[in-house]
Amino acid sequence: MYKIIKKRVLNEAGTTLEMVVEAPLVARRCLAGQFIILRLDEFGERVPLTIADYDREKGTVTIMFQPVGRSTQMLAELDEGDSILDFVGPLGKPTHIEGLKRAAVVGGGVGCAIAYPVAKAMHAKGIEVDMIAGFRSKNIVMLEDEMRANSTNLYITTDDGSYGKKGFVTDRLKELIEAGREYDEVVAIGPGVMMKYISLATKPYGIKTVVSLNPIMIDGTGMCGGCRVSVGGETKFACVDGPEFDGHLVDWDELLRRGAFYKEEEAAQKEHICRLTGGVRHA
Repeated sequence: MYKIIKKRVLNEAGTTLEMVVEAPLVARRCLAGQFIILRLDEFGERVPLTIADYDREKGTVTIMFQPVGRSTQMLAELDEGDSILDFVGPLGKPTHIEGLKRAAVVGGGVGCAIAYPVAKAMHAKGIEVDMIAGFRSKNIVMLEDEMRANSTNLYITTDDGSYGKKGFVTDRLKELIEAGREYDEVVAIGPGVMMKYISLATKPYGIKTVVSLNPIMIDGTGMCGGCRVSVGGETKFACVDGPEFDGHLVDWDELLRRGAFYKEEEAAQKEHICRLTGGVRHA
C-alpha cells in the first residue's frame, strides 16, 4: 500500500489536484518525463499519471490530475493518510536534455503539470528555459510560482484574456520566435490538438519539437498495444518507446481519432463488470 502524504487543490476552480505519495522505490529511480500507473484497489482500473515531482530523500512521488472519470474522482476523494493499492513505476523513457542551451517548454491546461518537471529539470542543468503556460481562464491557472521559480522566463496566456496575455500558447511561441528567440528545442505537453499546432508552428523554422503523448494505455509494458501511435510511418508504443516523440513525425490525425474513441466510456459515472475477472470495476 502507498500512503498519501499530502493533498492540495492547485487552482481556484478546484479542477486539478496534487498528491504526494510515499513510494520510495519509485522515487529512487524516476526522472522527469516518466510516469506511473496506479490502481486504487483490486477491482480498480490502471490509471497512468505523469510524475510531476519527486523527493529521493523523503521517498515520495508527486502526481497531479483532474477528476474526470470514475477512477480519478474516487482518487480525488482520498485524503492524507489514506492509501493506494498499486503505484508502479517509473515507466517510459525520461526527458533527454543533454546538449541544450535554450529551450521553450509549452504547457496547455493540466499539461502544465507534466511540462513543469521538464522545465525544472532543464533549469537545474543551467539551460535557459522559456516556459509558456496556457489556460482557458484565470480560475484554472496553476503552478504559477513553481513554474516561475524553475524557468528563465514565464509567459502565461488565457483564452479569454482574464489573466496574462489573451490568446493561445501557439501564438505566444510564434511571437517569441519571430522576435528573434532561438531555441535548440521546443517541448509541448497538453491536449493533442495543442501539441499538433505547436508542431506545425515550429516546423517551418526547423526547430526540433518534442511532444509527450498520452494515448489510451492499459498495461504500460508494451504488451497490450493499446497505446500504439504512428511516428515517422512506424508503429511505436507510448509506454515503452515514449511518452516523448518528435512532434514533426507524429500522425496527429490518427492519434486524435483514437483518443476520442472511448470518450463516452471515459465519462461514464457508473460501475461495470469486467469481462476478464468478473469483478466490479470503477470506470
